[in-house]
Amino acid sequence: MSDVRVLAAPDKFRGTASAQEVAEAIAAVSDWCDRAPMADGGEGTLDALGGPNRSSVVTGPLGEPVTAPWRLSRGVAVIEMALASGLAAAGGAAGNDPVNATTAGTGELIAEAVAAGAKRVLVAVGGSATTDGGLGAVEAMPSPARMTGVEIIVACDVRTAFIDAARVYGPQKGASPAQVELLSRRLQRLAQIYERDYGVDVTPLVGAGAAGGLAGGLAARGARLVNGFEVVAEEIGLVERILDATVVVTGEGRYDATSLQGKVVGSVAEIAARSGARALAVVGSADAAAPVPESLEILDLTARFGSQRAHADPCGCVREALPEAVESMPGQVRE
Repeated sequence: MSDVRVLAAPDKFRGTASAQEVAEAIAAVSDWCDRAPMADGGEGTLDALGGPNRSSVVTGPLGEPVTAPWRLSRGVAVIEMALASGLAAAGGAAGNDPVNATTAGTGELIAEAVAAGAKRVLVAVGGSATTDGGLGAVEAMPSPARMTGVEIIVACDVRTAFIDAARVYGPQKGASPAQVELLSRRLQRLAQIYERDYGVDVTPLVGAGAAGGLAGGLAARGARLVNGFEVVAEEIGLVERILDATVVVTGEGRYDATSLQGKVVGSVAEIAARSGARALAVVGSADAAAPVPESLEILDLTARFGSQRAHADPCGCVREALPEAVESMPGQVRE
């Protein structure tokens, strides 16, 4: 592959490898590789945007203190809510208290960022333990007067509506059917409170249900909700970097129908197709029923190596299988 210019732009393989690790595995098979580990607004967004350079002790999702890394550079703060209020910090679904889990720690990080001089705060949402509609964060944030002149941007990794957050994601966070109903009623009431107190109706906002409604809560406080992938792509200059490549290798842990709905793999493939670069997605496993764009090739590590090895050593599988996969792709589109 010495004559192939590769851009490595994978997402994380959840639970097995970070986007950075997968990008390094991709880079190992080419003499010319630009590493651009990606994220869609969920976990890994902080690393994709430069990694942490600060950390703070804040209230964890279950009320205990947690140390949450974050970033502040040139007046721009990057906060990953999963590091303060995430399901992993609650011990997974089995250890979570889905009704009482709070986003207070995320709000505390926003407050610290503003106190440290941030004029722009990017909050990456995804991987939350919470369905509190962002109330914990809203209550922990500085007053609206103290937030004057501060822009809050919420990088959303889903398009779920505020009221639907409990129904769609509550079970993943350990909520029983009865608890899902309780949380849904609470979100409906909270939407009314936000409109009364802040004059913002969060119910029609696309993505307001991200992170159990945290996105909607922040929107009530004046935040702008944006597509997470687009934020990361713009920050790292992805479009321009794809123009320099002949092959774009993206990837994720599981390819399915949602991969083409604003997620990293589908979005990277779309940009590559427009620029004339070939696109290959290395995935831990793939749903055979999921549609695949004509411009995208899929390398399914489970189909190639079996589920045990693909899960245990995805990066080793990438290094072994990628050269052959690239060589077997359709003819080069752009020199």
